[in-house]
Amino acid sequence: MINTIMMPRDMRVGGGAIDQIGDLAQQLGSARPLVVTDAFLVRTGLAERVLTALRETGLRPKLFADTVPDPTSESLLAGLEALKDGDCDAVIRLGGGSPMDTAKALALLAIRGGEMIDYKAPLTNTGPALPIIAVPTTAGSGSEATQFTIITDSETGEKMLCSGPAFLPVAAVIDYELTLSAPPRLTADTGIDALTHAVEAYVSKKANPFSDALCLTAISTIGAHLRSTYADGQCTTGRAAMMLAATQAGIAFSNSSVALIHGMSRPLGSHVGIAHGMSNAMLFPAVTEFSVPHATARYADCARAFGAAETDTADGEAATAFVAAIRDLCRDLRVPTPQVYGVDEVRFREMVPLMAEQALASGSPLNNPRVPSADEIADLFHRIYS
Repeated sequence: MINTIMMPRDMRVGGGAIDQIGDLAQQLGSARPLVVTDAFLVRTGLAERVLTALRETGLRPKLFADTVPDPTSESLLAGLEALKDGDCDAVIRLGGGSPMDTAKALALLAIRGGEMIDYKAPLTNTGPALPIIAVPTTAGSGSEATQFTIITDSETGEKMLCSGPAFLPVAAVIDYELTLSAPPRLTADTGIDALTHAVEAYVSKKANPFSDALCLTAISTIGAHLRSTYADGQCTTGRAAMMLAATQAGIAFSNSSVALIHGMSRPLGSHVGIAHGMSNAMLFPAVTEFSVPHATARYADCARAFGAAETDTADGEAATAFVAAIRDLCRDLRVPTPQVYGVDEVRFREMVPLMAEQALASGSPLNNPRVPSADEIADLFHRIYS
């Protein structure tokens, strides 16, 4: 079997790498980049730091800081106007998953036109698109190295998965120092998000030797560092390790796939209003337990990498231990249930049939070791509520 492997062609990794953003943009041929970020990073001064670095290299950047959590097709309109007004020739994404999703969508729409619904899965989007430079400020989504973006349809509320090389950044700046100010809750949710990426990419029906190696390395790193980084966000060793693991997991699932957890997480987030990383965490234990009997050896490998089983532990015992380890992790990192989070039970259960339908329609559950029916997905949603 031949596997097509794609990743950014230029990645600057390490503390202080953000200082190279101007040289990097210039080397990629940009003269007028659009910096896509959010209001928070404007207030912290990081956005201005990036703009200054770009100007000092002779570039003429423009700022768009009106991104919103879980970007919608409507929220993209102002970004497209900013691109047009600045006659921008590249997009620099600065921030977490929402600025990244926005930046990727803008880069495509600026060249191709139309609306994001025209580009949703199962369509594979090959371009053309403006070049993207990704600068993550959280260690979780891995989107700086992926071929995916998620945009919510403003009319239907559907979280649309859009994929293809057109959304792959040409370059990324992986600077763990940008995550030092992340609060414990964000550290936990993004860290579990990265772990979910690595595990799902490893057990996916589209797994391959290239992604497998990255998955196991990321799982091992997260197992060793997530709890300590959650407890002490100023630990530079932990922050550096988690940042690298998130990128490795991103490369892995971009070249493999995610599965049932992500298929369920998208509608859970869009209809109930839970952030992506947290919704993954809410689903992780139950979906893993559901899937384990159909890929016992693969989950056993995850257990050994995570530190939940010894190298000589039998596969069945190791896989069972991994489910328990994930439950313990979510407990230790105080992951709430939808009930504890404050989601109304009547509304939640009313939404379950639609969420199950949209999860199945996304295609991600088809990559799962155990492919569920809509009724089985609905049952899993009901089980995680409380």
